[in-house]
Amino acid sequence: MIRKGMKLYSILFGACPKCHHESMYTVKNPYVLSDTLKINENCSHCGTKYRMEPSFFYGSMYISYALGVAFAVAAFIVSFVIFETSLTVAFFAIILTLIGFMPIIMRLSRNIWINLFMGYDKSLAESKNPS
Repeated sequence: MIRKGMKLYSILFGACPKCHHESMYTVKNPYVLSDTLKINENCSHCGTKYRMEPSFFYGSMYISYALGVAFAVAAFIVSFVIFETSLTVAFFAIILTLIGFMPIIMRLSRNIWINLFMGYDKSLAESKNPS
């Protein structure tokens, strides 16, 4: 069970890495493509600054690459190994998977990146107005 207080909660739901009370993103739906990567400046609950430094999220590109490879391998295994399709069909399955999951991969990579540098703080989560 994934619950508040776990890094996995913040990574999967895009919640504030310190208090887990609100989404880091201005729009929760990653498929609103114009707003996929728009994040709030600070958490309204605990005041955590999401952009620790200019260009902070450039490092998430490395994680995005790894996630893309993982999604591509999964698509290949499902299409080629499980459904026993041709390599051409498997190739198109990989392309469609990467295009279809692009917004999710971008958000997950940002969530993982920020959670590498910040951790859950129970005292911030329990306080009502710490600012």
